[in-house]
Amino acid sequence: MKILVLRFSSIGDIVLTTPVVRAIRQQVPGAEVHFCTKPAYRGLVESNPYIKKGHYLTGSLRELAAELRAERFDYIVDLHNNLRTRLLKLQLNVPSSSFDKLNFQKWLLVRFKINRLPHLHIVDRYLAAAAPLGVRNDGKGLDYFIPEKDEVDLATTLPAHFQRGYVAFAIGAQHATKRLPVERIIELCGQLGRPVVLLGGPEDESTGHVVELAFEKEAATAVPPTAQIPDSPYYFPETPRSQDPKTLIYNACGKFNLHQSASLVRQAQLVVSHDTGLMHIAAAFKKEIFSVWGNTVPAFGMYPYRTEFRVLEVEGLACRPCSKIGFGQCPQGHFKCMRDIRFDLDLPPARDGR
Repeated sequence: MKILVLRFSSIGDIVLTTPVVRAIRQQVPGAEVHFCTKPAYRGLVESNPYIKKGHYLTGSLRELAAELRAERFDYIVDLHNNLRTRLLKLQLNVPSSSFDKLNFQKWLLVRFKINRLPHLHIVDRYLAAAAPLGVRNDGKGLDYFIPEKDEVDLATTLPAHFQRGYVAFAIGAQHATKRLPVERIIELCGQLGRPVVLLGGPEDESTGHVVELAFEKEAATAVPPTAQIPDSPYYFPETPRSQDPKTLIYNACGKFNLHQSASLVRQAQLVVSHDTGLMHIAAAFKKEIFSVWGNTVPAFGMYPYRTEFRVLEVEGLACRPCSKIGFGQCPQGHFKCMRDIRFDLDLPPARDGR
C-alpha cells in the first residue's frame, strides 16, 4: 500500500509527525511511505529510514500534483490541512484523511481566553488522522535521525570544560514574542551555574555573542563597540542579576547545521528551549527539558512529548495567549509574558559527565 503524508512546514511540526510515519510503516502491511514537504526540510525527510521517498514543493502546485499523481498513491494522510494540501488532494483524487487543526477552538482561546481545546497532544491528533489505516500510538515518542557525518565529536569541537557535560540552550525562535529578551537569557544562563552551549541559526549569532561577552571576566556587563547589537525591541543591556562563576558560555549559533545542532542536543545533560523546533528534537532524544513559553501556551498541545519537562511561563496573564504563532513585538508593549517569568529551576548541583 502506497501512502503519502503531507506536511509542508516547519522543523518542529515535521518532527512531531514522525510517530505517524513510523506507525504507518510498521503497522500497515506492505506500507510504502512517501512524504511531501518544502525543500528546506529535505534533510529531515531523507534521514528518516521509515520514509521511502520525499517529494518537494520546488515549483508550482500544479507541477507537484503531476509528480504525485504519477506515483499512484493508495491513500493520503494530510497533517497540514491548509488550502494548498486541500487543492493537492482534490487534484490527486484518492482516499484521504486530514488532521483537525481546531482553528475555532484556538481562536476562542486567543481572542476570548476561553479554552475549549482537548487535553491532547498534537501528536495524538496527528495519529487520529491516520486511524482509518488501522494504526495506533506505539508509545515510543518522537524520532530524529542524525546522519553519521553530522554527529559532533565533542572532543574536537567544544572547549575542554564543556566536554565533561553542558546544558544546551536553544535561544532562537521564529517570532520575537517567543524569545526571551537578551538580559533574561543572561540571567537564566547565570542561574544554570554550569557550561552552557547556545544553539540557534545565523540570525541568533549576535544575540549569542552578547550573552557570551556577559560572562567574560573583562566584560561582564559591557558590550564593546565592535559587537553587533541584536536588532530587537527587547534588548535591554543591564547587569545580570544572578551570574554564577561556574557558568561558561559557548556560542554555537550559526556554526552548525540542523543535524549537528541536534547532535549537540543529544549529548547535553539537559536542554533549555523556547517553543521551537529544537525543543521537539530534544524530546525525541528523551532529554530533560526546561521549556520557556511567551505569547503562546502549552494548551495548544505542542509541549515536549513523552519526555520529562518543566514549563517556565507566566500563568494567569490576561493578555496571554495573544497569538497561536507569534509576533515581531509585543502587541501590548510590556512583554510581561517573557519579562516576568520566574526562573525557579531547582537544579541538582552541577556535576561532570553526561
